[in-house]
Amino acid sequence: MGNRVVITGLGVVAPNGIGVTDFLHAIQNGISGIRFIPEFEELKFNCQVGGFPEFENEQLQGYITETSLYGLKGKGIAFGIRAALDAWVDAGNEIAGEDTLWDTGCVFGSSVADTDVIKMAITRVDAKESKKLGSRVVEQIMNSGITAYISGRLGLGNKIINNSAACATGTQSILMGYEYIKYGMAKRMVVGSCEYVDRYVFGGFDSMRVLSRKYNDEPERASRPMSASAGGFVPGSGAGALILEDLEFALARGAKIYGEVLGGATNSGGQRNGGSMTAPGAVGVVKCIEDAIADAKISTEAIDLVSGHLTATIADRLEIKNWVQALKRKEDDFPLVNSLKSMVGHSLSAAGSIEMVAAVLQLKYNFAHPNLNLEDPIPEIVDMIGTNNLPTKKIDREINTIAKANFGFGDVNSCLIISKYKA
Repeated sequence: MGNRVVITGLGVVAPNGIGVTDFLHAIQNGISGIRFIPEFEELKFNCQVGGFPEFENEQLQGYITETSLYGLKGKGIAFGIRAALDAWVDAGNEIAGEDTLWDTGCVFGSSVADTDVIKMAITRVDAKESKKLGSRVVEQIMNSGITAYISGRLGLGNKIINNSAACATGTQSILMGYEYIKYGMAKRMVVGSCEYVDRYVFGGFDSMRVLSRKYNDEPERASRPMSASAGGFVPGSGAGALILEDLEFALARGAKIYGEVLGGATNSGGQRNGGSMTAPGAVGVVKCIEDAIADAKISTEAIDLVSGHLTATIADRLEIKNWVQALKRKEDDFPLVNSLKSMVGHSLSAAGSIEMVAAVLQLKYNFAHPNLNLEDPIPEIVDMIGTNNLPTKKIDREINTIAKANFGFGDVNSCLIISKYKA
């Protein structure tokens, strides 16, 4: 059976809101965080819009020491620190203490260290100025920099793991933390992921011609999941974090409980049977969803809302087809389905964790957030699940169980099932 695992804290740094209060307001009201980026026009990118949090490192004052703050250049790490520590405090914990918390660990994901920091190091070394690099570069270049900052600030002594699985990173990190608690290896885990898509990463995607380019003069219309007029995804940045706890541990300390993680699964299609480096294979996706539902020990009929990966590419139609097959539900019997990417873009490694924070809020406050820019859903999607389950405005409805999935480059899949906590 294993231990029951509950969600007790949330933190988020998103393009449309920093902190749970602002983020909740944004997703309830369909507020987009996608803006025109003059720098991308100067760089002659085809896509000149993006979803970037309105965040400066000064907003970490009080979160980390002045010395650490002065030397911190990596934006992705900064996003992750803010989200993780906000979640920690939201769960009723203090950022203090000299003791190591042996029962608490961290699984936090990222794709790549900030290339701006790497560029600075390379430039200095090539100019024979390595003595000017200082002592803070290595900790920000290493992928595990984010977990090192979080665990060091909070004194975490259990499993400290940096996870990287492309766009599946966030949900996979949460799944790993869930499993450590479920199987008795930890009592509490700080989980999530962060991403900063700087000009170099952005440029790489732009050269692949997978980004939106038709709405540079109308940024808020650029991210169009499931829309017939979608022209690719919009890169985003940010971080999401959750505190997961063993149920008895949480109850013993009187923690508030947002919901429960019932189960989950992660797999790979092996880049076979239609799967590739850049496209998920249907067989692996369907199996991942089915395995998550089996692990959660629920029926597919119990799912009220699907928080999809749904990036505004040609893969959206195939994703809905896979959900229909996995859930064995269609047309008006299909659950509500939405994509947060319509508001914030696709924040790559951070996508799953930011979207999971949104999923938990929808669970707690009984609503489904709108899909922006979905005035023209793809006809094949309409044929499969109709339009009643594709909200374009907030729907207030009892939400008891949510399926959240993400599918990443390398044909890697992850899916989580969360529900309201019932004693």
